[in-house]
Amino acid sequence: MLKAAVISNNIEGIENMFISNPKINYTLLEITANFNPDFADYDVLLVPNGSDNIALFKIRDKIAQFLNEGKVMFCFDGWFTNWVPGNKWIIDNNHKTIDIRYHVVNDKYKLFEGIDLDKFNFSHGISGWWACGFIETTQPESVLLADTWNRPIIIIDEHSTRGIMVLTASGPMADLLFGTNSEGQTSWDEIGRFYQKLVDFVVARNKIVIL
Repeated sequence: MLKAAVISNNIEGIENMFISNPKINYTLLEITANFNPDFADYDVLLVPNGSDNIALFKIRDKIAQFLNEGKVMFCFDGWFTNWVPGNKWIIDNNHKTIDIRYHVVNDKYKLFEGIDLDKFNFSHGISGWWACGFIETTQPESVLLADTWNRPIIIIDEHSTRGIMVLTASGPMADLLFGTNSEGQTSWDEIGRFYQKLVDFVVARNKIVIL
């Protein structure tokens, strides 16, 4: 079983978005005034949307050490401080959301195989709803998903550190399949399925046996 540390700002409902299961055990680490966590016992560091990036900047050396030990970080937040090695999040609203379409660039692990990308492109007929801005990366080969203007939206960076960073341009994900209404499959359902594929990717990488 994977062990994941989840950065928590005590956002309402976060405890229901990351519920431990046979694949992965989640521990919420609350950000306090003297936030100084020990990541030694964890395989995955998970930074959800809405995290405190000032607090994360203060522990950037610990995060870099965690990654250089060959471990994995999921960051689904837009980081406005410089704590993510080799990658920068850029907030940009110069383009109309109606023009935004996402497309797969380099999916060597087949993470989007069987995933309906239109659920990332549209929600209730609204396009460009999921991510915000884009990622500026020093590792162009790490781009998994890009937008209409070929700006990186999801990165799987295996080169900036000895570990792996799965980064989204502030595109939220969680470990559950929840819907926005009761009429068939929703966009959130498909994003939940994609998140499960990310977890399976790390389970396979770490050669963990699920009982």
